[in-house]
Amino acid sequence: MSAEPAKGPASYFPSIEKKYGRPIHHWQKLVHERLPAKHMELVAMLKADHGMGHGHANAIVAHVLAAEKM
Repeated sequence: MSAEPAKGPASYFPSIEKKYGRPIHHWQKLVHERLPAKHMELVAMLKADHGMGHGHANAIVAHVLAAEKM
């Protein structure tokens, strides 16, 4: 039986790892190190400091912040 495909922000993770050459935990750690900060501040940091596209940066930040609320 195959695993169910990822949904939401996590669905971007395989393409993020492929495009930027680092595992997702690397990007999540960068976001965690900047907490507390606003969502769009974190997105802007990933874009400006690491050349990440908006959709990929937004997916990582959304996933990290959702996990923080749990």
